[in-house]
Amino acid sequence: MTEAMKVFSGNSNPSLAREICENLGVPLGKAEVRPFSDGEIMVEIEENVRGCDVFLVQSTSTPSNTNLMELLIMCDAVRRASAKRITAVMPYYGYSRQDRKLASRTPITARLVADLISTSGADRVLCMDLHAGQIQGFFNIPVDNLFAAPVVLKYIEQHYKDDLIIVAPDAGGVERARAHAKRLDVGLAIIDKRREAANVTEVMNIIGDVDGKTAILVDDIVDTGGTLVKGAAALAEAGAKRVFAATTHPVLSGPAVKRIEESNIEELLVTNTIPLREEANACPRIKVVSIAPLLSEAIKRIHSETSVSSLFF
Repeated sequence: MTEAMKVFSGNSNPSLAREICENLGVPLGKAEVRPFSDGEIMVEIEENVRGCDVFLVQSTSTPSNTNLMELLIMCDAVRRASAKRITAVMPYYGYSRQDRKLASRTPITARLVADLISTSGADRVLCMDLHAGQIQGFFNIPVDNLFAAPVVLKYIEQHYKDDLIIVAPDAGGVERARAHAKRLDVGLAIIDKRREAANVTEVMNIIGDVDGKTAILVDDIVDTGGTLVKGAAALAEAGAKRVFAATTHPVLSGPAVKRIEESNIEELLVTNTIPLREEANACPRIKVVSIAPLLSEAIKRIHSETSVSSLFF
């Protein structure tokens, strides 16, 4: 089954790509992906891919533009090398938060990125926890949007035993939080907040009873950490005895790590869709769980043309 499968990686998350290959039992494909002296990206696929089922593992995380260009150029390179099928494996889909017009004369950049990926030659996209599910509709090629919930919930069940309640940090995260609460058979609370400006939030109210409970804030992305930290403080004021947080994509930009360290969040659970920067990797409050087994199983099923629906949460 694996003879015609080739897996390559850009520079965004090579450790995840290697772990995926270990799970699949195939070697990571040989490719040189580096910048020229002027900053342009150079890609050279160093093995034959003619007639192969090619999977390109690349998160478009920071530096977003560089990693996106690496993915697009890799797609073009293997397409011109006569690959039979190209699947862009994007554990983190950058620009996903720009999925609609929030004001006049603003772009829908998530759609633009989808068009670029399709035009570059990708036949299929495999991603993890899209910020908005409707982004799948921006593509005219198949998209498999996996969820990290099985991995995250397994960790929660093993490590957080007290009287639990799942908390949505905002109205947009209610569906995700409800699914987690249903799977764990625990209560649900919602934080009502007012966003005054980009990356600045003000917690207003908590809907639900968190008094005396272990609260777990769940979200898809932690960026500057402001939402989680203020939400955790509000939960503590409402009587929560312990506060944890679980997110899929650890963007952790700017002052995020410092905020987490100074907050009342005992542990922040994240996945390895994005590699942690050095500061975050050294933070004892941040725990990483791997989604490589989930992605490798999806790749195996896509390659063998079998259903991946059982992997969806």
